Amino acid sequence: MMNPSPNPSPSLTPSLTQTMAVAMTINGEPRQLLLDPWRSLLDVLRNEAGLTGTKKGCDVGDCGACTVIMDGVPVNACLVLGVEAQGSVIQTIEGLQPSPDTLHPLQHSFMQHGAAQCGFCTPGILMMAKALLDENPAPSEQEIRFGLAGNICRCTGYTKIIDAVSAAARQLRGEAA
Repeated sequence: MMNPSPNPSPSLTPSLTQTMAVAMTINGEPRQLLLDPWRSLLDVLRNEAGLTGTKKGCDVGDCGACTVIMDGVPVNACLVLGVEAQGSVIQTIEGLQPSPDTLHPLQHSFMQHGAAQCGFCTPGILMMAKALLDENPAPSEQEIRFGLAGNICRCTGYTKIIDAVSAAARQLRGEAA
């Protein structure tokens, strides 16, 4: 019997040691980066792109500290290869603030409600909360809890985080916070 899909010649198969040119848009800025194909998007953002706001917690997708928004969807950047971001639009915590003098309503609400303590988990939680509010501008407390379930915070106990997201949602809808 003939093999229907013969192995490609070695010269056509990319090696794990070859760097690859990857184009993506990060926080509204088109970027072209040379990447090792085995590097995670998290490491690419922190090292090649110089954006250290996205945190490396567990590096296995359990904690949510590395959450970024990729093509409108929240992802754990530690579980995505950098080369998989080819052509993608990535938003990190550095791109959340609309201008240098203006905080995003989520950032402002986190400050007002004391929703951050050590701050390590905060970038991931803020990005997940943004994705949640983009999809559901009027979430219930239960929907906020469910939406943030993949983000672990060891300091706050979540109450202030839930309150901050709820207040930011009201503000984004134009209601009194």
